Formats: sequence, structure tokens, C-alpha cells
Amino acid sequence: MNEIDWAGLRAAARDAMRRAYAPYSGFPVGAAALADDGRVVSGCNVENASYGVGLCAECSLVSDLHGPGKRSERPRLVALVVVDGNGDPLMPCGRCRQLLWEHGGPDLLLETARGVVPMTEVLPDAFGPDDLDRVRFSSGA
Repeated sequence: MNEIDWAGLRAAARDAMRRAYAPYSGFPVGAAALADDGRVVSGCNVENASYGVGLCAECSLVSDLHGPGKRSERPRLVALVVVDGNGDPLMPCGRCRQLLWEHGGPDLLLETARGVVPMTEVLPDAFGPDDLDRVRFSSGA
């Protein structure tokens, strides 16, 4: 894969942030990522009056990854930028870190306020699909 266009991903994340539906918190979030098939996917947070059922920007980004236009059976995230309402880097919440691990794995790169870091630094000792397979196959289930 070619060099990552971090400025382009930041711009796409800021554009997604402008489409956020955040009337309750007033905290719009946008995310953009490079997929291993070359696409740039994006998402924004979508709130709901029943606060607990709102969607984080990373959730809508993963939906975009698997939606129309996907070019592989199991597309993977390569590089990710998440921004707040000011367009500044924002660290994903715990739930989203798990979601991102599932769809990008340990090598997914994330732009943070302290620089670009791999998911292994964002979610050390992560639990993932390999853990399920290891237990399922070793227990005979």
C-alpha cells in the first residue's frame, strides 16, 4: 500500500463531522479511514433522544466499510482519523476501540494528539476473533 495521506483523511473526517447529528450533546464527531482495498470510508456520530442508542462516528464508518462499493469480501481498515467539532484528533471510546480492532486489527494506524500509533498501543492486550477461535476449537465446541 502506498504512503498514507493523513491530511486527506483529516479533511474527510472533518467533512464527515459536519454531517453529524448531535442535537443533544452538541459534540459532533467525524471519522475517516483508508481501507486495504484503497477506498476512503467515513462516518459521523448520530445521536438519539434515547441517549444510549446513539451511534459513534466509528460505528458509521465501519458500516461504510462493509456497505456499497466494497471491493473485497473482508475489507480491513489501514489508517484512521477521528476528529471533534474543532477538527482536532479525538481518541475513540472503549467500545469503538474494540470495534476498530475487529475491523483493522493490531496494525491499524490511528492519528492521535500525540502522533500516529498502532492499535496495539490504543487497545493493548485486545480480545478479538482469534481468541474466540482458539477457545472454540480447543474445547471441541
